[in-house]
Amino acid sequence: MRERLAARDRRRAREFEAFAAGTAGRLLHAATLLTGEPPGTAPRARRLLIVALARTYADWDRLGDDDPYDRTRQELALRFAHGAWYDRARYVRRRRRRATGPSGILARLGPRERIVLVLRLYEGVPEEQTAALVGLPVERVHAICARAVTTMRRLAGERSREAGS
Repeated sequence: MRERLAARDRRRAREFEAFAAGTAGRLLHAATLLTGEPPGTAPRARRLLIVALARTYADWDRLGDDDPYDRTRQELALRFAHGAWYDRARYVRRRRRRATGPSGILARLGPRERIVLVLRLYEGVPEEQTAALVGLPVERVHAICARAVTTMRRLAGERSREAGS
C-alpha cells in the first residue's frame, strides 16, 4: 500500500514539475503585468505566482478534465484581485508614482482595469469567462477594457511626447 502511495506521489510531482516548467514563464509574465512591477524585479508577482502554483499543486489530483493552466491563471487572477481590492491605500500611493516601461503604464491603471486587460488581451480569455472570473457583468468587463485601452493609449502618447521634447 505504501509503495503505491509513494509511486502516485512521485508521478504527481513529476507531472506538476513538467507543467510548472512549461508554464511558469508565461504565468510570471502575466503576474508581472497584473502587479505593474518592472519585469526584472517583481517580488510581488513572484509571490503571487508561487501561491497560485501551490494551490494548483494542492488540487492536482482533483483537477480531472480541468486544464491546470486555466486553473492556475484563475487562481492568479483571484489572488491578485483579492489583494489589490483590499489594499487600496498602497494602490493609491503606487499610482501616484511615475513608473517607466510598458509595465509602468500598466501600474498607473487601477487593479480592476489591469486584471481585465491582462485576462482579455494578454491571455485571450473571452469576455464571458473574464466576467465570470472577476464577478462582473459582461457589459462592465467590455467597458472596463475599452476604458483601460484608451487610458493606456493616452499615457503612451504622453510618454512619447515627453521623450521627444
